[in-house]
Amino acid sequence: MGASKSQTVEQIEQAYENGVFHFGENYLQEAETKISKIEKNIIWHFIGSIQTKKTKKIARLFDWVHTVDSLKIAEKLNDARPSSRGPLNICLQVNIDNEETKSGILKEEIDDFLTSLTSLKNIKTRGLMIIPKPRHAAEEQSEVFSDLKLKLDSLKSKFPELDTLSMGMSSDYLVAIQEGATILRIGTGIFGARK
Repeated sequence: MGASKSQTVEQIEQAYENGVFHFGENYLQEAETKISKIEKNIIWHFIGSIQTKKTKKIARLFDWVHTVDSLKIAEKLNDARPSSRGPLNICLQVNIDNEETKSGILKEEIDDFLTSLTSLKNIKTRGLMIIPKPRHAAEEQSEVFSDLKLKLDSLKSKFPELDTLSMGMSSDYLVAIQEGATILRIGTGIFGARK
């Protein structure tokens, strides 16, 4: 997925012409403008933190949301999703390093959270997303990604619909692929360094 925050419509269209069909946006207002201007068959992912008051528009505009970390947000997305668009794909954001400044649920909360989402019919829980803190060594980064993959695998007996690991960015995507990532959030690697 092209992480297209702060990229122009033209840059996104160019990436699309070169085979990138999934784009992730962090800010609703910026994304709204792009989505309205780009007439391509793009799959739009919301990858920023979600404010309650913005859930209605997010549920209407996006195909995926990677940053669900509370039942309240999940319910609001569910209630606002137009039935004509089919269920909204979501990932649970997991705070894998238990960082106080980061969003996300703790690893030990995942099972109960997934159970609480099963009654919501307008969202489809697809998997887990993490933004781990940077590690100095590839082996350490690998351990974090591997840990999440093991967790997803352990959940599949109870939640067989889970098929997605959203992890890995431009700096660590190779390690993420090795450990089972299914969605990579690539900004610099596609668009170059931000100005």
